[in-house]
Amino acid sequence: MRWNLRLTAANKGVWKASELQRSLAEHGLVISAGKMSGLWSGQPVSLKLEDLDVICVALGCEISDLLIPEPEKVRRPGEETGQQAAVAAGLAPVVVPRRRDGRSLPPM
Repeated sequence: MRWNLRLTAANKGVWKASELQRSLAEHGLVISAGKMSGLWSGQPVSLKLEDLDVICVALGCEISDLLIPEPEKVRRPGEETGQQAAVAAGLAPVVVPRRRDGRSLPPM
């Protein structure tokens, strides 16, 4: 999923995180400046469903405006990533981990 808060807020005329923070507080959701910064500038690590409801009410939007599915990023079991395929084809160097203190790694 891709977090789309800033674009959704901009489409509703909210251009600053502090504006949204005040609007959320008016709807009963008090968010710290640090958490608001994380919601505004990046992908949230966790978000309560109740908080998501308040964000939707404050912005007058739907959940589908805030969360954009990205099914192409889902890997199926046994499916190789691009890096794994490159290593398997011999196109990428194999990295062997080594300790900096000279001791050997535990057996695998």
